[in-house]
Amino acid sequence: MTLTPATSLTLTLTLNPIEARVLGTLMEKARTVPDSYPLSLNSLMLGCNQKSSRDPVMELSEADVASALDSLMATGLVRANATGRVARYEHNFQRGAGVPEQSAVLLGLLMLRGPQTAAELRLNTERWYKFADISSVEGFLEELQDRSPDKGGPLVIKLARTPGAREQRWAHLLCGPVDEAQFAQSGVARGADGSPGTLARIEQLEAEVAQLKATVLMLCTELGVSA
Repeated sequence: MTLTPATSLTLTLTLNPIEARVLGTLMEKARTVPDSYPLSLNSLMLGCNQKSSRDPVMELSEADVASALDSLMATGLVRANATGRVARYEHNFQRGAGVPEQSAVLLGLLMLRGPQTAAELRLNTERWYKFADISSVEGFLEELQDRSPDKGGPLVIKLARTPGAREQRWAHLLCGPVDEAQFAQSGVARGADGSPGTLARIEQLEAEVAQLKATVLMLCTELGVSA
């Protein structure tokens, strides 16, 4: 992680993918399972390695998570709660990054689930924060995109529309500049909600057509008629 001194956390914020996963998981669990929050190291690791609501899926070890925690605590984005026998951890993202609650929620979802449309973000944030409508989500995303240089510059980017997609997706910039070509390819191969994207649907249809042709040929042969 690269940050300016702790007195000015909002100026430059660059996480690596593991730090982003750890931070996003803490942000999620603070809102979805408050009775179990703050999280122990083991609970945090399990949350980071969830198979659902994660893109990409990761297999982090306790050492990976502990190293990320050390880095995040050094900058004030995460705090340790050592009042019990087991150390527990909580995030301090909203204050550390200098963003309002709604923006923090959107960034947390983008860190955990990858690029999403404004409509998908509104749906996926239901358990975190209830946005009034999609335009409200778009308003906060645009604020994050237009963030001034003295505050560290943009924290999200609106990606180019992928083939077959009706809406553009948004990606966070907390891990630095994004490779739009890579995201565009992933959007073609798979939808932002995990459903088959354009390429996957085409491949599925081609396979079904090939199977139908084979079936027709077999029936024609059995009936002694020309295909």
